[in-house]
Amino acid sequence: MKLKLASVALGALLAASPALADLVFPDLSYRTGPYAAGGIPFSDGYQDYFTLMNERDGGIGGVKARVLECETAYNTEKGVECYEATKGEGALIYQPLSTGITYQLIPKVEADGIPLHTMGYGRTSAANGKVFEWVFNYPANYWDGASVAINYLLDANGGDLSGKKITLLYHNSAYGKEPIRTLEDLAQKHGYALTAIPVDHPGQEQKSQWLQIRRERPDYVIMWGWGVMNQVAIQEAANIRFPMENFIGNWWAGAEHDVAPAGAAADGYKALNMNRIGDLPVFDDIRTYVADKGMAAGDGSNIGKVLYTRGMYAAMLAVEAAKTAQEIHGTPDITAAMMRDGMEALVMDAAKMEALGAAGIGPEFGVTCADHGGSGMGIVQQWNASEGRWVALTDYIAPDDAIIAPLVEEDSMAYAAENNIAPRCE
Repeated sequence: MKLKLASVALGALLAASPALADLVFPDLSYRTGPYAAGGIPFSDGYQDYFTLMNERDGGIGGVKARVLECETAYNTEKGVECYEATKGEGALIYQPLSTGITYQLIPKVEADGIPLHTMGYGRTSAANGKVFEWVFNYPANYWDGASVAINYLLDANGGDLSGKKITLLYHNSAYGKEPIRTLEDLAQKHGYALTAIPVDHPGQEQKSQWLQIRRERPDYVIMWGWGVMNQVAIQEAANIRFPMENFIGNWWAGAEHDVAPAGAAADGYKALNMNRIGDLPVFDDIRTYVADKGMAAGDGSNIGKVLYTRGMYAAMLAVEAAKTAQEIHGTPDITAAMMRDGMEALVMDAAKMEALGAAGIGPEFGVTCADHGGSGMGIVQQWNASEGRWVALTDYIAPDDAIIAPLVEEDSMAYAAENNIAPRCE
């Protein structure tokens, strides 16, 4: 299995005295396979931020970061193999970018004592830190995202969705099925009719699904897609002349490569986002200290794009958690267990994000022993085809915690009972 180490300044390593072990951050990437279009920019952003820390800041708390990249091709079995191959290298945290891999890794990280961060994906009920001590999914989860979409539609309809028809077009996997229960409960609360239509992996054939949508004529389509499924769905929506302004993807169905193949026909398509879009000062630093020095993980063309930004944001949260852990334990040479403490004490407020050159990149949130899920907020963005860019339509929208919290409690406590876990933080 090939492991690719992120570039590290050799001179700085040799100058360290006494030498401290690198802070190791595995990158379970997928640059190949049907989902590579999303995996590549995320991985580029993730790795480039750690390289920025090394080149601009001399590391994290004076200790160099080392990224171990292991290709999973978005395959669950390969993802587990990558975990087993890298965990002994001193891994501080895992970000698998796959719900399937996440479900397999949860019991492993709990046994091995290594934190797992599934930012906006994975097992939603891991937001309950009382049960999932080693798993974090801030700043938001899938159930939050479903609720944010409905709250946006409520606002667009004067607070009333009664009698409306909403179709969920979803990837037929654990990932795609995550929002169904939430949307069902919200349908009971708000009076809309919900139809759920699956799309089998990888999503290249959707003729029958869109024929059904054309027959049923829903008021809105919400999509839980990934990879080529998104591109095909947007083109099929255009083919049946479904109004793009009524088509809303989740935050894994709202990147540039999702809309570009449809050209002008994609104009007006909307998607959620858990992080802010647009130019940020941190990108200038990445260009100066990383890309211009030939140290970027990719060719530099993804800098500032939606999923590059999200990968960079994921790394930023990991770095800030590592700094927090160093402060808590009074040492720069932290362990995975110490990293977990930093993850659980992380605070991301407006002042910190601005100081990092990323003002407003995400919602403000603080993590606690009981709450590993963050604020749950998200924005809605819209594709402007003529300008070739996403435009934010909203500020951060809060989910309906009256619906989400009981679902998290129910599912997480069932997991605790099944696995003989005594809830903590009491």
